[in-house]
Amino acid sequence: MSLNLEQINKDLLGKSPLEIINWAISLANNPVITTNFRPYEVAILRAVTDVQKDIKVIWCDTGYNTVQTYKHAEDIIKKLNLNIHLYTPKQTAAHRNVVLGIPSLENPEHVLFTEQVKLEPFARAMKEHQPDVWFTNLRKGQTAFRNSIGIVSQSKDGIIKVSPFYNWTDEELDTYLIERKLPNEFSYFDPTKVESNRECGLHI
Repeated sequence: MSLNLEQINKDLLGKSPLEIINWAISLANNPVITTNFRPYEVAILRAVTDVQKDIKVIWCDTGYNTVQTYKHAEDIIKKLNLNIHLYTPKQTAAHRNVVLGIPSLENPEHVLFTEQVKLEPFARAMKEHQPDVWFTNLRKGQTAFRNSIGIVSQSKDGIIKVSPFYNWTDEELDTYLIERKLPNEFSYFDPTKVESNRECGLHI
């Protein structure tokens, strides 16, 4: 699908997440949301499922989440009745810990580790579901790359990526969650990023 991204982002500036989601759903034949249940993910899960209840929710679980994140995920899946499609690495974390561990960013094997635990499961999910619209909770200020993409962008595969909360601050999201009585969980670990402002590799 060919889009004038610059014009679309101008048109959507100042629109509410609900308006952005409705716009994107009107374009979509096969939309998905991706999630890892990190902090504030519940906002986009609630917002998008309010518009399309049965939308496919792709969860790529690295296998290294905290106990709190897994409990939070189960709570949200039940609370919002999510249509979850779970993808995990082909090798268990326990096995990988023996043969590879979690390499540091400076270690050349970190590239292999990221491919195994995040990129391959994600690519497998996208290949199986073939979405045309992909909802994600990217926000301005998270990484230098994300500061440049806008509310709507396009992946290298041509999938339309929509970030309804792109311009929202943590404080605005806190209010959104409080008003809707939604839980949040800050005990989250991404073994591929290490640093909070480092790009994870899925969105480049």
